[in-house]
Amino acid sequence: MEIPRLLTAMITPYDENLQVNYSKAAEMAEYLCNNGTDAIVVCGTTGEAPALSDEEKLHMFATVKKQVGHKIPVWAGTGSNNTAHASEFSREAEKLGVDGLLLVTPYYNKPSQEGLYQHFKAIAENVSIPAMLYNVPGRTGCNLLPETVARLSKVDNIIAIKQAIGNLDQTSELKNLLPDDFIIYSGDDSLTLPMMALGARGVVSIASHIIGNEMQRMITAFVNGDVKLAQKIHNQLFPIFKGLFITTNPIPLKEALNMMGKEVGGFRLPLCSASEKEKALIKDLLLENNLL
Repeated sequence: MEIPRLLTAMITPYDENLQVNYSKAAEMAEYLCNNGTDAIVVCGTTGEAPALSDEEKLHMFATVKKQVGHKIPVWAGTGSNNTAHASEFSREAEKLGVDGLLLVTPYYNKPSQEGLYQHFKAIAENVSIPAMLYNVPGRTGCNLLPETVARLSKVDNIIAIKQAIGNLDQTSELKNLLPDDFIIYSGDDSLTLPMMALGARGVVSIASHIIGNEMQRMITAFVNGDVKLAQKIHNQLFPIFKGLFITTNPIPLKEALNMMGKEVGGFRLPLCSASEKEKALIKDLLLENNLL
């Protein structure tokens, strides 16, 4: 199977009682699969992982894998700031047949670079499936430096990194230090094209929930050497990329999906609904881009 370029970090839908709506999750996975997505990441940041129990996450992994796993890869968010727990949980996910693991940098603990190296190495060596590092300092207070990623790239099944850092220089540093077959993904929709110009393969996206086909066109245009077309599509999509971050992800995204009739439910505390002003901005954004 070809290495994916457009991965969607899927939302976790809830019912009216804020219980996970697994049938809606299957429906959403199928929708994404048919609208530009090359692979799905389940229970990452956009999937509200901190608000889900291990049992709910495992059920989500199994649900999405069963629905679309015969067509596209399914990656499971199994990282945490507890190495022993993340290792055991990753093994449980592997048993369900997921294709890979997304491992976030430990939050709150503030480990050193050596601690980060030991953490990821311990988890990866406990499983046999591929692992993707997830560097998102704005959420974790912890930056996984290129030198540490280079050390981790020597662990057989650590094959990729999702860089949600907003720093293009760090992408260049990674490319200079990493082997050619190590995969870099943008973790920010708006930086997909700039990062691909620096050697990233694609993006782990949230905007692909609503503009997946358009994003796939942008990526394909760039890969095929039509940079002007890729730039044109990027510029057209840029307001959506930014608009989905007017408040904490995934709040704007789920509000947008609900406005579009997807019925993905609300939010578990400490996340809550967008303000009326934010909802109005999201609605205007959708109308301006013919998404409503």
